[in-house]
Amino acid sequence: MKTLNEVSWRFSVTSCRISPVNSEGLFVFRRNISSRFHSRLEKKDERKRDTMEVQGNIGKVLGFLRQWDRGDRTVRSRMLKTFLTQNTNKTFYELEQEFAQVASLFLARITTWTRLTYTSGTFLGLQLKSIGIFLSAACHDQYLTEFVEDGGVLILLEILSHCRSSEEELAEALRLLLAVSNAGRKYKEIICESHGVKTIVVIMAESNTVETQDTAWSLLESLSYGNPKYQQQIYKGLSPLLTCSSPRAQQLVLITLHAMQAKMKTVHDSIVEPLLNMLRSLHLEVQDGAINLILALKAFDVRSVLLSGLVALLRPTKEIQAYQDMEESDIIKITGSLPVFVQQAAAAKTIRLLAEGSQEISHELLSLEVIQHLLYAMGNREHTDAQIQASLALEQFIRSYPVLEKHVQRVTGSELFTALMDKSDTLYMNIDETQAEILLTNMVNITEVSDGGSDPEEKIMQ
Repeated sequence: MKTLNEVSWRFSVTSCRISPVNSEGLFVFRRNISSRFHSRLEKKDERKRDTMEVQGNIGKVLGFLRQWDRGDRTVRSRMLKTFLTQNTNKTFYELEQEFAQVASLFLARITTWTRLTYTSGTFLGLQLKSIGIFLSAACHDQYLTEFVEDGGVLILLEILSHCRSSEEELAEALRLLLAVSNAGRKYKEIICESHGVKTIVVIMAESNTVETQDTAWSLLESLSYGNPKYQQQIYKGLSPLLTCSSPRAQQLVLITLHAMQAKMKTVHDSIVEPLLNMLRSLHLEVQDGAINLILALKAFDVRSVLLSGLVALLRPTKEIQAYQDMEESDIIKITGSLPVFVQQAAAAKTIRLLAEGSQEISHELLSLEVIQHLLYAMGNREHTDAQIQASLALEQFIRSYPVLEKHVQRVTGSELFTALMDKSDTLYMNIDETQAEILLTNMVNITEVSDGGSDPEEKIMQ
């Protein structure tokens, strides 16, 4: 029989029963109990320290906000500079931790100060960048909602409309609006309801810097997607940019209009004239953008107006005969007529691209006497590219409708016609002054070609 010294008893908390253990087990048991006790004390101390730290942080933040409320503009600007240095690229949670869960109070103060002082322009850039810390923070929905509810969108649009805002400040305000727009449809609609599209378009047209123009374009692009309620308003708002003097703005708006075109059900014919005028641009990226948009519009009810306009451009009406012997650069300086020739070449190119893609459009162009006008453009020895593009387009029509061959050859002569069909892109080198005069005065009138390839309806007057 075991003695009491040989056997010990332990009460198990988890199982609520007594179990025998040896003396070594009793030691382990006592050590575990002690360890748990000290661990609980440490956790209690840690919670106490955390509580004290939170309380201290709250006191620090309240002191910070009190300093802001009592400070003048110099104090506030210094505080914003420190804020920017210490909090750039922080997330929502990091900002909340830094400001003891009341960072929104500081955002509200910056927004209010901006509203009151933006007209003076003092520290406006600093204010906008500070607001950007909140709106660019990851998981920033709460800040965004509060900023918009405080009238932030209207403040930014007023800054864009203010004549004293610098280009840098305009770009910063546009970036903040872009952050708002990218947050979703509800915020896009708020910007549009506040007449934001008109304001942004004006900035894009009048800005002198690429950064501001590109940011304005990005914002307009953002507003145009996922915003069906204001789709038509945005499209109409963009159209005036076609006539602005900035090639960069023209290029960007053409890209956006082209992207939006597939979503539009109708197109107003007021877009036709400014679009055709863009074909005279000396900037190829603008010209290419205009051609691409014209190709997209062929499926809409403005097609007939576009085709008539394109054919008319093949025969410029401006008086330029007195300057035939001048260099192209001199014509630009003295008369500005070269853009008309550039437009003539672009029109011929566009006609060729339209005809290549549709037999129906080809028939419409023939009904508009396009052959006579292409022959005229081929005779323009003042502008090589106009001759090249007209030759390529004419070749396209002849290969599509072989019955045109004898009627064109009757005007050009067999030698020139052979050169046209063999190498239309170098035909201009074979056209002398006499041949050019014949082409310029041709009166070929071919208005219809049947699908069966029979002889076209034609009147020839020479």
